[in-house]
This record gives sequence, C-alpha cells and structure tokens, in this order.
Amino acid sequence: MRYCPRCVQSDTRPGIRFDAQGVCPACNYFATLKNVDWEERANELKDLAKKLRSPDQNEYDCIIGVSGGKDSTRQALYTRNTLGLKPLLVCLGYPPIQTTQRGADNLSNLIELGFDCILIQPAPETWRLLMRKAFFQFANWCKSTEYPLYASVPRIATAYQIRLVLWGENPALQLGDLNTMGKTGWDGNAVRNMNTLAGGDPEWMLGDGVERKNILQYIYPSVPNMERAGIQIVYLGYFWPNWSLLENASYATVNGLEIRSDAPEVTGDPYGVTSIDEDWTVMNQMIKYYKFGFGITTDYVNEEIRKGNMTRAQGISLVEKYDGQCSEEYIRPFCEFIDITLEQFWGTVDKYVNRDLFEKAPSGKWVRKFEVGAPCG
Repeated sequence: MRYCPRCVQSDTRPGIRFDAQGVCPACNYFATLKNVDWEERANELKDLAKKLRSPDQNEYDCIIGVSGGKDSTRQALYTRNTLGLKPLLVCLGYPPIQTTQRGADNLSNLIELGFDCILIQPAPETWRLLMRKAFFQFANWCKSTEYPLYASVPRIATAYQIRLVLWGENPALQLGDLNTMGKTGWDGNAVRNMNTLAGGDPEWMLGDGVERKNILQYIYPSVPNMERAGIQIVYLGYFWPNWSLLENASYATVNGLEIRSDAPEVTGDPYGVTSIDEDWTVMNQMIKYYKFGFGITTDYVNEEIRKGNMTRAQGISLVEKYDGQCSEEYIRPFCEFIDITLEQFWGTVDKYVNRDLFEKAPSGKWVRKFEVGAPCG
C-alpha cells in the first residue's frame, strides 16, 4: 500500500494508477488547473450546451440526475441560472424504509426552487432482494443500487430524446478512477466503466427469483443505443474552478440544503454533507475502509489538501480519527431490511476485510496495521 506524497490518496483505490514519482492522478490533474483559462472553459461549455440542447424551446434542454443533495442542488441552479438551460431533473428514489426525512425534505426543497423532476422508484422487493444478494456476494449493497442510480438518467434521456446529460465530478480526474476516463476531460460517456458498474450489464443479479424483466431499470443503455440517440454525458465539475465536496455543500446550504446533525464519531463523516438522503452509505463507507484502507474522510481531506486549506499532517489526523467509523444504529435497520442478523452481517464483512491492511484485536475489532500517509509493508 502506497500513499501519494502530496495528499493521502492510497494506491488501493480501484482503477487508480500513480505516476513514476508516486503521485496520484487527482493531484497531477489539480496541478494543471493553475494554467487553465477558465473563461475559455466556460465558453466551451456554452458551445456544448448550444450544440446539444433541444432545438425546440418548448422541450427540455438537458437532464440532470439528482438526489437533492449538495452536488445536484448546485448543478441544477447553475444549469438554469448561468447556462440558461431548461433542465429535467431525474431522481432515483429509495424504498421508504431507506429514505430519511432529511433526504425527502432536501429533494422537496430542490423541486420548490422551480424545477420539474421525475422520480423513478424501482420495485422495493426487487431492490431488497438484490441488495441482499450484493451484500453477501460482494459485501457491498451499493453494488446493486448503483446500477439504477447511474442507468436511470441515460435511460430517460434516450426515452425523451434529450441528448445532453449533465453529471458532476469526473471520477478519473477528480478521484483517480482512470477506468472512467473519456475522450476529453468533460466526456462522461465512459462512466459505465466505473468499478461498481463494470460495463453496465448486471448479469450477476439474475436468478433466485429475479428475471431480466425485473431489472430493466438496472440495465445501463448499450453503447450502440447511446450513440444512436446521440446522448452525451458532460461533467460539469470539469468546468468549475471551485468544484469540491465542501464548496458544493456551502453553495447548496445557502439555498436550503439540510446537512447531517449526526456526530462524526458515529458516521465517519467529519462534515456531514455527503450521502445525506439515507444512512446506510455510512455503513458501506466503513466496509469500504476495511477493504481498501480509506473512507469518505480521505476524499474530503484530499480535496482540502490540494486546495491548500489544510496541511497533509492535518489531513492524516482527520483520516485516523474518522475513517471507518460507523455506529450500530445504522447497521441494525439495514440488517432488518435484508432480513439478516448482526452476526451474519459481521460474518460477511469479516470475509472481505483486507488482511494485509487489518488484523483482529483480542476485543474482536479490526484494527489497521498501516500508518496513514506512509508506505506499509
């Protein structure tokens, strides 16, 4: 396990490749931003919007996938108020037991800001069965839910014949998942290659009472279908000099976003602005930490270190304190939903813990063997 010498990104992130000097792709990309002509990029975005928007002024110009959170709130307002486009918002809804009141209120706030929104609600029982299957097979319940999360937007774009799809950050440039890199910094059509989606056709979901007809909303449109429809996904984050988790949250809270009030010691989230529409992602971040040695705090501090808002030492301190934290209060409702015991939950998690990075203490808890920010053997 190696760390980037500039931030605290590790080489355990799926799809990442450090350069010959051991620097991560995101730090190398950030270093190029000081030379960017942002006015030129803004004009490039306006040209793209003009080229791809609907020729009919009575139709939607673009689609934005939203949850009502920090990123989607900022994207929706920017698209309408700055680009002058008429966006159609598309939200993938969770089953009622998974959605928090905070999440419902934030989505309502976004709609009340003056937007049309389509809510796609996959069948709850299929959702539950696939979440259970994904947890046991991958120790990652998001493995199933991210398919409809990402597929819903291009599916609606194809059905409505809307060519322009606006997404947020470019995972290749801003996180380092190079599998998603498109032809340009703003081209998002390769997002189907991200680690969770693995190409977009979830064959592993079939069986155990689930047929292909049950998972239509989970299937990402094929490359030929996307090309025939002329769908172009564009990363807005590529065009903003101040795109970041905290910048987006600051902008969105001014416009009515409610963030977490949970203590970071129980969520592993020191700022409380990520995945705020439901609580089980908190648990999934803990499991990711046991698999790869990093969680959401790492993502926060890497951005802040690159921007000069904190030192690497301060970032390491936060990562050591919060990454991997998760209260049982978030685990129990998940176990009840997929009908397993806490013993089954931890038994499954234990199978996927990276033994090169963690060891089990006499207390039964997993403890890290590596030093955050430094190479480990």
